[in-house]
Amino acid sequence: MSWDPYAALGVSRSATADDIRRAYRSLAKELHPDVRPGDKAAEEKFKRATAAFNLLSDPVTKQRFDRGDIDADGNERMAFNSRPRQQGARAHAGASAGPGGGAAGDAFDLGDIFSDLFGPGFGGAGGARGYGRMRGRDMRFTLEIDFLDAVNGSRRRISLAEGRTLDVAIPAGVETGQVLRLKNQGGAGMQGGPAGDALVELNVRPHQFFRREGQDIHMDLAVSLTEAVEGARVQAPTPTGPVTLTIPAGSNTGKVLRLKGKGVSGQGDQFVKLQVMLPETVDDELKKFVKKWPKRDYTPPRPAG
Repeated sequence: MSWDPYAALGVSRSATADDIRRAYRSLAKELHPDVRPGDKAAEEKFKRATAAFNLLSDPVTKQRFDRGDIDADGNERMAFNSRPRQQGARAHAGASAGPGGGAAGDAFDLGDIFSDLFGPGFGGAGGARGYGRMRGRDMRFTLEIDFLDAVNGSRRRISLAEGRTLDVAIPAGVETGQVLRLKNQGGAGMQGGPAGDALVELNVRPHQFFRREGQDIHMDLAVSLTEAVEGARVQAPTPTGPVTLTIPAGSNTGKVLRLKGKGVSGQGDQFVKLQVMLPETVDDELKKFVKKWPKRDYTPPRPAG
């Protein structure tokens, strides 16, 4: 469940930029680790208050949070596929939600705040403990990709809500649930700290006829009665393009043919199960042939009822 940055600072949702700044100054003076060394509970509250200040002191991120576009950690609530995706609170709540700001164009500098509170030389790096310089937040997204892009690899350019774009290299062989980490593509750092990362969770769409089992690809292939009886060479699709497949004479429904090396990114194989299909309309000529066929009374094996 996401945390509330307003509650972390002890202000209401109608708080002004000055209210937010005053609340953070008060908490920083009370909770800063150099003021209360060794107090882990106070340190965690200070980190949470700092993250809340970074989010709410920036008018852009504050508006986006108030609208529900991002959560308290600055993670996008709307995934690339236009489906809502709620993100829980990050384990490390001290991550920055972006550069601080008051009213538009009136930037807040945490170094200045710490310098005011604790004296010259304390700002900038945030004192010996470095709490002014903080890593940016990680941003989490969900990206839907096609089955063949997951098997063969691909590149996607994604447009983010704030106008940035991300170039995502999708390695061959990825699966649903796999997370790609894009270094330094997340939220901006604070006081010269490094940017966070973008974490992109992949969701692979099912294919019309391919199925994946480990590194192997499976599919069903319809063949005509003539092709099954006499044998034939037919075109069969694979993830990398069609190939010519030899149907042995006398093939039956359920027979499986193997295409070596045609599995996921060339690591596995492709298995083609034949499905013998009669014409949609059985003509009189075929009916007459079946009646004259010597083995017309043949009964295939069936499970006992």
